[in-house]
Amino acid sequence: MMKKRQLLTAIGLAGLGLLSQGQALAQADYPNKPIKLIVAFPPGGTSDVMGRLMAEELTKVLKQPVVVENIGGAGGIVGTDRAVKMPADGYTIIQTGVGQNAVAHGLDPNIKYNSVTDFIHLAQVHSGPNVLLVHPSQPFKTVKELVEHAKKNPGKLDYGYTHAASGHMAMELFKQTAGIFLTGIPYRGGGPMLNDLLAGTVPMVFLNQDVALPHVKAGKLRALAVTSKERNALYPDVPTVAESGYKGFEALSWSGLSVAKGTPQPIVDKLEAAMAQAMQSANFKQRLTSTGFVIPAQGSKPYTEFVKSELDQWTRVIKTAGIKPQ
Repeated sequence: MMKKRQLLTAIGLAGLGLLSQGQALAQADYPNKPIKLIVAFPPGGTSDVMGRLMAEELTKVLKQPVVVENIGGAGGIVGTDRAVKMPADGYTIIQTGVGQNAVAHGLDPNIKYNSVTDFIHLAQVHSGPNVLLVHPSQPFKTVKELVEHAKKNPGKLDYGYTHAASGHMAMELFKQTAGIFLTGIPYRGGGPMLNDLLAGTVPMVFLNQDVALPHVKAGKLRALAVTSKERNALYPDVPTVAESGYKGFEALSWSGLSVAKGTPQPIVDKLEAAMAQAMQSANFKQRLTSTGFVIPAQGSKPYTEFVKSELDQWTRVIKTAGIKPQ
């Protein structure tokens, strides 16, 4: 009986050894098949554009196709939840971002994934400010003038927003920081909101800098401030909100790439290195800077810390504003 047990133990240990060797070989050979990159939003928006740009560059570096799969729904929550439950083998990369990995937790503390503990964050891909825009018919030329008007006329100045988007969060932070009461006009999409802003139906919004730029250049909209800590290269004459009297103010649109917790460290290291190489390409740099986006600090550590800080900030803002999920 004892010999039989010893034999079974030996067979089991040998099997574990073979399994470990197989896992090591699979990790060393990674990637040896196409990789899926989950974008948790429909095609066409900024998130999709950034995901496809990274897929294009990572394909060159990793020598395997990196294929974007769009899984939209619930502001990015549906696709993110599905992606983080896929096998943690490095063949599913998850696009993470401000909506689904920071704002979502403030709106619903009971969402099924935890953006701090359920992911390994590889690197941030892009960062860009929102721009405080007013229709040219409005008298405000500066943030100070707008705030003074709002304080003298509480609740009488309207703004447009799409629920839980980065521009919505920027406006809530601005209202709380400046101590003003404005009336929000909700829109189901950024397109109808922009159309109403251009028509003067709604007097002001916060909007992503890449979307706002052609209208500002054409004189159809007036930019009062950008929400980054430093001025944006494509808006050199537009001050930051911080410069306008609100030190430390920052509200960004951003995304990065992550994988599910449990992904083997050798694969994580390969992906992090591949991202660093991809983001140094001339094509990547030109595509980002030409639309006013900034390439952030690279690497897993700064991105992990950034996601946590964004989650904390927007949870505080949402709680203070009393914003609920739709």
